[in-house]
Amino acid sequence: MHRLQEQYEETGMRRSVDAVIVCHDHGFPCVLTLQVANDFFKLPGGYLDPSEDDEAGMIRHLRELLNTAGKPASEQPQWEVRDLLSIWWRPNFDGFFYPYKPAHITIPKERKKIFLVTVPPVCIGVPLNMKLLAIPIHEFYDNTQRYGPQLSAIPHLLSR
Repeated sequence: MHRLQEQYEETGMRRSVDAVIVCHDHGFPCVLTLQVANDFFKLPGGYLDPSEDDEAGMIRHLRELLNTAGKPASEQPQWEVRDLLSIWWRPNFDGFFYPYKPAHITIPKERKKIFLVTVPPVCIGVPLNMKLLAIPIHEFYDNTQRYGPQLSAIPHLLSR
């Protein structure tokens, strides 16, 4: 949180993007997630540069994170950012995100956009310290203890 406060003083509100990539595994719709350690799951994505567009930043993060950044332009997968699923707000310098901007907060500290992204039919790689998992959508439903509030909201977001 100290680093967030320093960045906020330098550049203002931190912006980040995450991708919900839906695939099918054994006939079930699944979401591709990255598993860090044994208990922490995250969506592919990351922080944006202050002057970077949301969709361009999403594509940059997907190329960097899923090991396609070093390939020539002809071999680059064509990631397609489809829909904005939700926006989460961090109103203060603490760990909580909310799916709405509280009325009493005029300047939030961070904004996270979650987009629906289609996966191209190419091979992708994963960083060595992570695992790429296809988790069935029904596993996220009402499972805040394991996946957290943002991932457990995915079934609701996709059903809209």
